[in-house]
Amino acid sequence: MNVTRRTALSLGAALGLAAVVPWEASTSTAAPVRPVALGGVRLLESRYLANMRRTVAYLKFVDLDRLLHTFRLTAGLPTSAEPCGGWEAPDIQLRGHTTGHLLSGLALAAANTGDTELAAKSARLVAELAKCQAPSGYLSAFPESDFVNLEAGKSVWAPYYTIHKILAGLLDQHRLLGTAGALDVARGIARWIDGRTAPLSRDAMQKVLHTEFGGMNEALANLYAITKDPLHLTLARRFDHDEIFTPLSARQDTLAGRHANTDIAKIVGAAAEYDVTGEQRYRTIATYFWDQVVHHHSYVIGGNANAEFFGPPDQVVSQLGENTCENCNSYNMLKLGRLLFLQDPDRTEYLDHYEWTLLNQLLGEQDPDSAHGFVTYYTGLTPGTQRQGKQGVASDPGTYSSDYGNFTCDHGTGLETHVKYAENIYFASGDTLYVNLFIPSTVDFRGASIRLETEYPYDETVRLRVDGSGTFALRVRIPSWVSHPRLTVNREPVAATPGRFATIRRRWRKGDVVELHLPMTPRWLPAPDNPAVSALTYGPLVLAARHGSSVPPVIPTVDPRTLRREPGRAEFSVRAGAERLRLSPFLDVQHEHYSVYLASPPARPAPKTVAVYPLGANLAESTHRWPDAVLAGGAVAGERGIELDGVTGHVRLAPGLPANLTELTVSMWVRPDTIVNSARVFDLGFNAQSYLFLTPRTGLGVARCAMKLGGMETEDFVDAAIALPAGVWTHVAVTAGTGLRLYFGGSLTGVNPAPLMSPLLLGATQLNYLGRSQNPKHPYLKGAVADFRLYGRALEDAEVRALAGS
Repeated sequence: MNVTRRTALSLGAALGLAAVVPWEASTSTAAPVRPVALGGVRLLESRYLANMRRTVAYLKFVDLDRLLHTFRLTAGLPTSAEPCGGWEAPDIQLRGHTTGHLLSGLALAAANTGDTELAAKSARLVAELAKCQAPSGYLSAFPESDFVNLEAGKSVWAPYYTIHKILAGLLDQHRLLGTAGALDVARGIARWIDGRTAPLSRDAMQKVLHTEFGGMNEALANLYAITKDPLHLTLARRFDHDEIFTPLSARQDTLAGRHANTDIAKIVGAAAEYDVTGEQRYRTIATYFWDQVVHHHSYVIGGNANAEFFGPPDQVVSQLGENTCENCNSYNMLKLGRLLFLQDPDRTEYLDHYEWTLLNQLLGEQDPDSAHGFVTYYTGLTPGTQRQGKQGVASDPGTYSSDYGNFTCDHGTGLETHVKYAENIYFASGDTLYVNLFIPSTVDFRGASIRLETEYPYDETVRLRVDGSGTFALRVRIPSWVSHPRLTVNREPVAATPGRFATIRRRWRKGDVVELHLPMTPRWLPAPDNPAVSALTYGPLVLAARHGSSVPPVIPTVDPRTLRREPGRAEFSVRAGAERLRLSPFLDVQHEHYSVYLASPPARPAPKTVAVYPLGANLAESTHRWPDAVLAGGAVAGERGIELDGVTGHVRLAPGLPANLTELTVSMWVRPDTIVNSARVFDLGFNAQSYLFLTPRTGLGVARCAMKLGGMETEDFVDAAIALPAGVWTHVAVTAGTGLRLYFGGSLTGVNPAPLMSPLLLGATQLNYLGRSQNPKHPYLKGAVADFRLYGRALEDAEVRALAGS
C-alpha cells in the first residue's frame, strides 16, 4: 500500500477516529473527545522529533527475516536467517514479542509521517506472519506445547504476553494503515484463543492468568470494537483476572509485592473493556488503580516500582535502587491515562501525569548518541546510578539496548513510545480542538492551520499561530504545576486556571496568536516517607545532580539556601558540603552518574526527647506526641515490661518516629531469654533494605547494630564485644550522628567512627518493631522489652550511663 500524508489522513477519516484509539464509551451522551488522526499532525524540530527520527531509522534498518526466523521455525517453514539475541533468542520462551511491538511501531510511524518505506515494510511483515499462521491457525515464535504446559500448571514464561503484543500490533496495522490481511490474521488469533480457552473451567482459566499475559483483555476488547463479534468480547472477559480486579473494584490497594507491569497491562484492559461495555466496575478498577499508582506508588519522575515490583504505598526513599521505574511500566501507565482522559476529558490530571512522565522518564530513556535510538530498561534512582541496559541481557558495551543482541520488553515498547508523540498533542470534540501537550507541531482544523511553537519545557512560553480562518474553540491545558499562568489572544488576556482547560471560542483569522506563559520556579518536592529528602523541579522538569564518573555512597546532603541559577537551559547548582553540585534537567543527563533525590537538614532543631514508651501495663507514649504502642501476636504485659513469646510476639510503635533527625539515640531495656542469631531487640524501618536495628547476636557471635537505606551497597554497622547476655535485663543504647556507638549496661562496647549514612536518611519509618525484624525470615525475640526511648540527639557517655543506672 502506498501511504502518503494525504492518504494517511483520509484513512483516519475513512476508518473513523476510533481507528486511532481509543474507542467511544458506550455510555457517552456528549460529543466524544477523539484524537486527531496521526496523519493530520506534523512534528516540528524538537527533542521529540529527534528521538522519533532515531527510532524510525531503526525501524527501517531492522531485518524482518531475522525477527521472523523463529516464527517460521515454529510453523515448519524454511528459514536461513541469523537468529536474534536477548529475549528473541531461539531458546527463550518470550521470543516473538518484539515483532508485535515492531508491527505497532511501523504502523504508528507510517501513519504519522506518510513514509511509504515504512508502510511497505508493514505490509510485508503482515503477509509473512499470515504465511506462518496458515498451516495450523496458530501464530507464535514458540511451539503451542508451551500453552499445554501452562494449562497443566507448569512454569512457562508468559506465552499469552507475546500473543498480546502480536495481536495488538496487527490491530494497529489495520486501524492506522489498513494493511491488507492484518485484521484477518487478528481474527485467526482470536479463533485460536477461543479453541484453547473455551474448554477450561473458570477456576482453570484463573490459574492460567497467574502467569503474565500482558493486555490480552485490552487487545480482544479493541478487536471487538472493530468487528462487533460477541465472541471477541467474551474472550476479553475470559482474561479478567479476579485476583487483582476484585480488590480494585472494592477500592482496596493490595499492590504491594505485585509485579507492576504484569498488572498495569491488565488495568489498561479494564479501561478498554469499559469503553466497549460501559460497565462501571471496569471504570472503578481502572480509575482507582491509576489514582493509587500515581499518588501512592510513584517516584518523582512519574515511574513506579523497584526491581519491577510495587512496594507499600508512599514508600519512595526506602525503595530506591538501580532498578526502579521500568520503562514498560510507564509506557503502559501512559496508555491507561490516555484512555481515562478520553473517558473523562475534564480531568486534566491524567494529562499532567502523562506529560510529566514523558518529559522526566521516557524522553530520557533513549540514548541521544545512538543512531538507532537505543533505550534503557530501568530508570534507576539510587544515588549515583546511571542509565544502562538490563543486566544480564545487554550485549554491546557503550550502548543501552542494541540492534539485535538486547531484545527486551523495553526495547519493544521503545519502538512505539518514540514514534507516537503526535497521537496525544491534539484531540477534537465537535468544533473544539484540545491542545493537550506542548510539543512543537502543526495541525489543520476547521479550515485553519495551527502551528504550535515553543522551546518548552526549557522555555516558559507556548505560542499557537493561526493561519486561515474559521469559527471554533481552542481548549488549552493549563498544567497543575504552574502557579500564575498568563494566557492571551493577540495580547488580550484570557482567564487561565492551573489544572483546568482554558477555552477560547472565536472566529479565528490569519495571524491570530495565542500565547501561554507558564512561569517556572525551582521547587523542592519532599518524599512522602522522608521529609528531609526531596527532588528539585523547575516547572515540569525534574533536575538531577550530575556526578560525572564518581559515585556518592549515599544520598548527598545539600544546603537548599545555596541554590543558584547557572548559564544554560534550566541549569542550577547547589552546595553539598565543600562541593557544588551541578543540577540539570534529568532528561539531559546521559552517560554519567546522577542523583535525583537529595537530602537537606531540617529547618527546625529536633526535640531533645522524641518519644518515651515505658511499656508496662500502660502502653501510652509519655510525651503525648505519638499514638500508643500496640502488642501483636504473642506479646503480653508482664511484671516489668512486655513479654515476648519468640513465635509471633512483638511490639509495634508509632510510624514516623525518627523523621528529621540528624542525630539520634535509642535507649531501652531488654531481657533475651534465649539468644538466636538475627533476632531483633528493635528494628525501625520500612523493609528488609531500609532499617536501623539491634540484634542480640550475629553469626560472628556478637551483638550488632546496623543502619541501611535502600540502594546502599552495604550497611553501616557496629559490633559489640560480646553477644547480649541471656536471662538478665540489660540496658542497651545506640547513638548515631558523626559516628555509630553501641552501649551495654551504660558501657561503650562498640564504635563505628565514620558511617556513610546519616540518621537523617532513615526518614519517617513506617514499621517500628520491638522483638521483630523487617525481614520475615528472621526469628522473633523470646524474652522481654521495656522503657523504649528515642532522643533527637546523640547522648554523651555519661548520659547513657545515667539511663542505665536509673
